[in-house]
Amino acid sequence: QVQLVESGGGLVQAGGSLRLSCAASRNIRTADAMGWYRQTPGNQRDLVASITTGGQTNYVGSVKGRFTISRDNAKNTVYLQMESLKPEDTAVYYCRADFPWRNFWGKGTLVTVSS
Repeated sequence: QVQLVESGGGLVQAGGSLRLSCAASRNIRTADAMGWYRQTPGNQRDLVASITTGGQTNYVGSVKGRFTISRDNAKNTVYLQMESLKPEDTAVYYCRADFPWRNFWGKGTLVTVSS
């Protein structure tokens, strides 16, 4: 079993910044990829950004140029730096770890962007 704990969410004004962290209980070097997803009420959970073991990153179009995903393998932590936040970025943000045998999810952290 792998525990993922997200932190860093909160209330921020439009144009502001936040950094989310996802701390894993297991060595993330063994994960094929780590990702950040977000979900709003009544909608599905969508990918925001992901990073592979090799450091390859992928972003959904709406956050390209504003969000940056990174990983610190020594700390077993993945980050999501969010800049120029918009009200439409408001959501619960979830961390996911893709291990070869299964995926694991964190419980999420709420990001609220006020206009």
